[in-house]
Amino acid sequence: MRSQSIALAAALSLGSAALVLHDQFSINTAEETGVRPLDVTISNTGHTYSISSNSEQWRFDGYPLENATGNLIFDTVHSFLQHWPNTRYRNGHNIVPGVIPIGTLLYHGTNGSHMIPSGPEWTSTDPEHSILFARGNGSGWHLTLAATRPLKVLYFDGRSAAKLSEGTMDMQDIIVWGEPRPERYFDERDRIDDLCTWGKEFGIDGFVRMEMDFEIMLCDFTAGVEVVSFLHLVLPKDEWSFPHPTPLDSDSGARGFEVLHSGSWHNRYPGDSRIVLDLTSLISFYDTALAPSLIPVRVGLERCDHRVLGISPDDISRVMRKLTEVITRPHPVDSGIDWKILTHVIVDRYADRLELMQHLLNFTSSDLQELLHRARLAQTQLRVMLTPYLLDSTIVPSAVTSGVDASRWASQIFKLCATTHTSKMINQIPLMTSSERLLLTAVEDTTREICRVTTKMWADGVMSGLDSIFQRERNVEHEVIRLMHDWRHDIEKLMSWLDWSIWIKCRPACGPEEMCYLPSPRPKRPPQNLNDALEAKSFADRVGPPPEGLATANAPFFHATPEDDLRKPQPRCIRRLQPYVF
Repeated sequence: MRSQSIALAAALSLGSAALVLHDQFSINTAEETGVRPLDVTISNTGHTYSISSNSEQWRFDGYPLENATGNLIFDTVHSFLQHWPNTRYRNGHNIVPGVIPIGTLLYHGTNGSHMIPSGPEWTSTDPEHSILFARGNGSGWHLTLAATRPLKVLYFDGRSAAKLSEGTMDMQDIIVWGEPRPERYFDERDRIDDLCTWGKEFGIDGFVRMEMDFEIMLCDFTAGVEVVSFLHLVLPKDEWSFPHPTPLDSDSGARGFEVLHSGSWHNRYPGDSRIVLDLTSLISFYDTALAPSLIPVRVGLERCDHRVLGISPDDISRVMRKLTEVITRPHPVDSGIDWKILTHVIVDRYADRLELMQHLLNFTSSDLQELLHRARLAQTQLRVMLTPYLLDSTIVPSAVTSGVDASRWASQIFKLCATTHTSKMINQIPLMTSSERLLLTAVEDTTREICRVTTKMWADGVMSGLDSIFQRERNVEHEVIRLMHDWRHDIEKLMSWLDWSIWIKCRPACGPEEMCYLPSPRPKRPPQNLNDALEAKSFADRVGPPPEGLATANAPFFHATPEDDLRKPQPRCIRRLQPYVF
């Protein structure tokens, strides 16, 4: 363990905070079998890594396995601490250790009391969220805390603070009650108390969750934090009287809306950067070696219906053993790879270009020349994507050559595209934790499929005579209709498999007085009384159902929206100014 002075200096910047994080969640790979022999296969428990150059490995008909989860692991990891994708897929599948760096501010509204909590309570990362709970008749007490040391936390991804029985609480239930307990989704007081009791043995200071904004379930208001201020604030007259809805044009309405607004600040990468996660200690329920019992549970389900309920007792035991191991590792040993940046680099590289391809291919015309022009534009964009891998030695089969499979002449381009980001990382496998090896596989699976599809599309365009650089004589007019149809199918299937939330946006873009927003469902039943709801620290818990047919912007879970639209939420523009209208 580094000295306190080193820890203090390390936390002065976010980058250095990552070093402090290793002090808090250090890594020991003694029990991991990550030894890389000098042959074509590297085997570890649950995973095999091939470094073979066999051309069969780079065929274009090598589709992803039906139950493969590499794309899901990649996307959830890239989405950590981002509000937008975790609202879209609210049932989390990852538990990740992390730290809150020294100097980070946390906020707590005391519900009218001028007393610092003596036990576990909820804090927010943005004051707009906590001020909502500083209740009073025109005023309220608001506490601001600062971290005096790196706070050791566990992050549950998804919309993990939403009080719903459909899966948002499953991972937390496993830790505190040994199994998912959907019927206890409203038992927030027991949940925070039991989580903190469990975490005390491991020195865990809190638990990070997300609802309208990010929150930290802080276990001890006297450990690792100090008071910055405890202010009696002037606030709009409290109109959050259960069960009456707040008027759409009231000052309290503005106060409520700003919780949504502050949450939207963290919609996209890097998300809420005040929490620094240790991805080398990632625990994913999409890891088929860690939780194989969930494979048949997911069969036939859309991703929005995935959840942890149905996991076997054996898998729960395995998960808890690994969780205990990663939060008690004594020494920092890892590969040094920044997995967060790597996933972002890949999304940055391909997201915009794939979206442009989708736009170009979403085109029909009875005019063959217009269709041909569009196809050539698409071919150029495919070549642009693959330019770093187009070898001068590439030989395109001539027009008279028959029976030549594209995989025989373009497979090297596919391979270079798929492996460039990770080929040298294989040398680091002996230093990788099991979580890192899982991340490596997820990145490899994702880049492989992107490159398989785009290289195949490009090669088909070359063989059809569309490419202006790799020229091939061909009467392309006879093939362009079929080619555009095949391309459109390929790109739609790829983007559906990747399922990146960066493509989910308001179209057309919202105006300056609007905000793009993803709706969320409200709890199935209201709390039994107002005091219980206030303890739950959830805006949705405290507001009763609105009058028949009314949806209010101040009760963001109450929408006159079909249930399936909330199951698979679609973005919409909402007003940022009074009156707030959905």
